[in-house]
Amino acid sequence: MKLREFEGKRVFAEAGIPVPRGRVIRPGDEPGDLDEFGDEVVLKAQVDVGGRGKAGGVVICPTAEAPARAGDLFGTTIRGLPVTEILVEERLPIVHEYYCAVMVDRSTSQPVVLFAEAGGVEIEETAKNDPDRVRRVGISPLLSGLPPFAVRDLVGAAPKALAPIVSALYRAFLANDAILAEINPLAILEDGRVMAVDAKVIVDDNALARQGIAQNRDLSEREREAERHGFSYVELDGDVGVVGNGAGLTMATLDLIEHYGLRAANFLDVGGGADRERVAHAVRLLALSPGVRVIIVNLLGGITRCDEVALGIVDAGVRQRIIVRMAGTNEEEGRAILGEHGYEMYGSMDEAVAAAAGGTR
Repeated sequence: MKLREFEGKRVFAEAGIPVPRGRVIRPGDEPGDLDEFGDEVVLKAQVDVGGRGKAGGVVICPTAEAPARAGDLFGTTIRGLPVTEILVEERLPIVHEYYCAVMVDRSTSQPVVLFAEAGGVEIEETAKNDPDRVRRVGISPLLSGLPPFAVRDLVGAAPKALAPIVSALYRAFLANDAILAEINPLAILEDGRVMAVDAKVIVDDNALARQGIAQNRDLSEREREAERHGFSYVELDGDVGVVGNGAGLTMATLDLIEHYGLRAANFLDVGGGADRERVAHAVRLLALSPGVRVIIVNLLGGITRCDEVALGIVDAGVRQRIIVRMAGTNEEEGRAILGEHGYEMYGSMDEAVAAAAGGTR
């Protein structure tokens, strides 16, 4: 489960990581006295999408204008998602931006800590074009904290004040059963203080029962719907919806989507033996998101029957473009049903995702 930025910063603050002074407001709230934040503030829309700054979701303004500017922001959508919460924060005098993250390396089944001396919005391009600038250290899950040598290797020649933040981020990652804890940017201010300017935290769904922050969080409409039907569902920040059966197949679909330069909107595993009704519910759930432009249905028929899958897709009756790849039990019958209704079908996962890339770029 992906936490909102202000929730992630609460996690960081509890771990001893400095975060900007701020307050969350919602439509109809009285923002109260914001003068404590200085002459200027930053309004940050709390929507689960990437690139919100470039899409108008981050506004810098004089503190006196903040209530009016927040009212304007509440009436907008960011990449198809309505703005219902805004984090109002002090504006910080940043001298240099760094990047730091802890995540699960699925290839080694252990945490890996990342650090780069260039943070901010261009970190993805940096990692892609100059990967040596991003330092990586794998950590044994048997260790309760980061060894000092690992912190030294990561921080390198960067200011020593960053070292305790790296260690604290790793502790927060472990304590909250996270699969990702990211600070971008991790900033050095004019007065020498270190500050986590942004926060991204994703908690392992399998650990939600013991994580209080997850239990107390308001679920989105789509998350509630997924929970009601027993789907394994994670919201992401792209525009390509994914329905699969089996975690491995669904993850492989997400990897291929990224390979083609697209961004997945979700992870949704309907499980084995999905029937007509279950498939229809899954497709309708993805259609609830105004940011989803195309839905890829990628299912293998073993216990699951392809004709039931096809009928479920037809029953869903959604407006979004649907691309289907299915193989296995009753495949021909399923293809016939979809063919009668004009749905796009492909014989391989690669062809299906390539078709989505051609239609969404």
